[in-house]
Amino acid sequence: MAESTILMVDDEAEIIQLMNIYFNNEGYKLLHASNGLEALKILQSHHIDLIVLDLMMPKMDGMQACMNIRETNSIPIIMLSAKGQDIDKIAGLSIGADDYVTKPFNPLELIARIKSQLRRLNQFNSVTTNPNEIHIENVVINIASHVVTVDEQEIKLTPRQFALLHMLAVNRGVVLSMDRIYEEVWNEPFMESKNSVMVHIRKLREKIETNPREPQIIKTVWGIGYKIENDSKTRGE
Repeated sequence: MAESTILMVDDEAEIIQLMNIYFNNEGYKLLHASNGLEALKILQSHHIDLIVLDLMMPKMDGMQACMNIRETNSIPIIMLSAKGQDIDKIAGLSIGADDYVTKPFNPLELIARIKSQLRRLNQFNSVTTNPNEIHIENVVINIASHVVTVDEQEIKLTPRQFALLHMLAVNRGVVLSMDRIYEEVWNEPFMESKNSVMVHIRKLREKIETNPREPQIIKTVWGIGYKIENDSKTRGE
């Protein structure tokens, strides 16, 4: 198996030095950034398998860095923070973090969580061999042909329904607000158009969900918007 590269974004040198020892023992390659801006630059020039991202940092904090990364990248992110309140964890997970570890942490626990995320990523990649396809449970989205199948049966989606499904799929694990969905899919400013988004979500669920009244693919995050879970099972698992 190829060596996994971990990007650890933290301004505490002692933590970096300590985790470098554990990463070396596990056969991981460590890259280090001391703030979010440095992390974004590293992502542009290196292949990264997983990011460990501290919340409190100078120049660009972990929250802003996570949101910027999630605009273009679905790489697993484990967030670190000295804040252990549930509201802080919810905030981190809602913007796209895959896991959350509270400081001070046990290095072995962090290693275990990294292994879990990498294992999930490898399982996903092993069954998603076509770069033009996204597999989510029993749904396959072919980006190139704009064909969507459910249980290997093609379903008909309108261009807007396809754009909506594709947007949710490429942002798996990220809660997308109604205004962001509307502005990107409808390509016009959001003007209290929640009903338009809700109607299209409902019609999309009727076509891809086994039971649209209890959706397992497109989840509602009340008061915020919608998301497709990052750990949804892919075909073949």
